[in-house]
Amino acid sequence: MQKNEEIIIDITDITDEGSGVGRYEGMAVFVPMTAVGDRVRAKLLKVKKSCAYAKAEEILVASPDREENTCPYFRQCGGCVLRHISYEAECRIKQKRVYEAVKRIGGADMPPKPIIPSDSPDRYRNKAQYPVAQDGSVGFYAFRSHRIVKCGDCALQPEIFGKIAEIFSGWAAENKISVYDELSHKGLLRHLYIRLAEKTGEIMVCIVINGGSLPAADILVSRFSALCGESLKSVQLNINREKTNVILGKECKVIYGEKYITDVLCGVKVRLSPLSFYQVNRSTAEKLYRKAAEYAEPDGKVILDLYCGAGTIGLSMAGRAKKIIGAEIVPEAVEDARFNANLNGTENAEFICADAADAAAELAARGIQPSAVIVDPPRKGCSAELIDIITQKFRPERVVYVSCDPATLARDIKLFSEKGYRLCEYTPVDMFPRTGHVETVALLLSSKI
Repeated sequence: MQKNEEIIIDITDITDEGSGVGRYEGMAVFVPMTAVGDRVRAKLLKVKKSCAYAKAEEILVASPDREENTCPYFRQCGGCVLRHISYEAECRIKQKRVYEAVKRIGGADMPPKPIIPSDSPDRYRNKAQYPVAQDGSVGFYAFRSHRIVKCGDCALQPEIFGKIAEIFSGWAAENKISVYDELSHKGLLRHLYIRLAEKTGEIMVCIVINGGSLPAADILVSRFSALCGESLKSVQLNINREKTNVILGKECKVIYGEKYITDVLCGVKVRLSPLSFYQVNRSTAEKLYRKAAEYAEPDGKVILDLYCGAGTIGLSMAGRAKKIIGAEIVPEAVEDARFNANLNGTENAEFICADAADAAAELAARGIQPSAVIVDPPRKGCSAELIDIITQKFRPERVVYVSCDPATLARDIKLFSEKGYRLCEYTPVDMFPRTGHVETVALLLSSKI
């Protein structure tokens, strides 16, 4: 096999990043934009010792899973990776991915419950963060790069987002507003950030800038207002002068309307600022939270919610639980959680600002004995220290693990099993259709039950 050689290959698998995989002369060949069941004529682009990478030149036999892509930005944008296959096939792929991780890494040969799909694979995102190109236009980063693909109407987002972005780009060009350059660290505009509270219809627009003020801001606000009408509740500046790839700075300034918008999730009112964590797929988040509550069985019990963010999982169960205790390391999120508890008249919720392991150690020292512990860690999963505290000091009947990464979930399932907690059941949840990401909620039971 040599670079530029053309081969005929059958696609038999697909990666997390949406590349089809086949074998040729015993070697794995990765071919983007292909589907399981495709037979393709492919041109080799790179040949390594253990694998090769190729480009599909022609689909000779089309997979039954393949469907026509309807997004003009699909081949350039780094967001969607599975838009070339049917949604049913996408759900099967994600279910298989979770099962294989749990079996191979977690050592548990137990199939998952059927994946919970999203109501729609399109228009589900309630948040967009657009990097600004040097001409003032906005878009999304190309796959594994900071090259901006100019994108008008993204199929994953509400149509109003594209219209807001169009107004913003026209205003920036018309008023010759400088754009931030990552190399020189000069220029003003960094990102356009939009949030929609789906249940209430409230819209927040936030402009991330490398400075303290925005020229011609009144013109921009008036145009947003003319487009959105009463739905526009907040326009803010986020100040980010740091030499970093982190999108948001810590300071926000309101230039129109309120500091917050409000949504409703599982019957709980949720206050949202630009810095608040919130699930980007509200309707599917409700399904995930209902499954987590089913696993936690919170009725009349003390529930510990670690990595609680703005408290949404715990607060969704507060009406049934004896007490909810949440812990989160981000101060702004803890402030939001406490406010949301007050907003909903929830008196049986307590929120602690601390690292999950530190908070757990503090609560264990206080003699707290939760019946169930919910963990929703970042992609890296739970620390061994936290797992030790949960299993050795709390010893709850149930651990409910919400995960955004099947590999670290599987790793932690094995660690919990070594500490006396067996995997009872787990359910994939497709929170992010058309992307390679998948959530999972798992129930681990104490061996004493």
